[in-house]
Amino acid sequence: MDQATRTELEAAAFRRLRDHLLARNDVQNIDLMILAGFCRNCLADWYREAAEAKGLSFTKDEAREIIYGEPFAQWKAKHQPDATPEQLAAFEAARKKSHG
Repeated sequence: MDQATRTELEAAAFRRLRDHLLARNDVQNIDLMILAGFCRNCLADWYREAAEAKGLSFTKDEAREIIYGEPFAQWKAKHQPDATPEQLAAFEAARKKSHG
């Protein structure tokens, strides 16, 4: 497989993941962090870092808007309640497990 095809496939997979997460606003970022070790904010950071590697500049908020489909503050107000004590405990346990 040539590099251009590989890049196209990776980009398509990324877009599908982003679109899937856009449709699943019931899935909380903390739950993603507990289960997978990354969340929508991580995707936005990775997007911004990739852009910077290519000489493009995105703010944190601009990158998040690409991932969330709207300004993060709006998405958070509509879809992200405060984490429960159980979620926070599970997050801390997962963090300790992954960081030894």
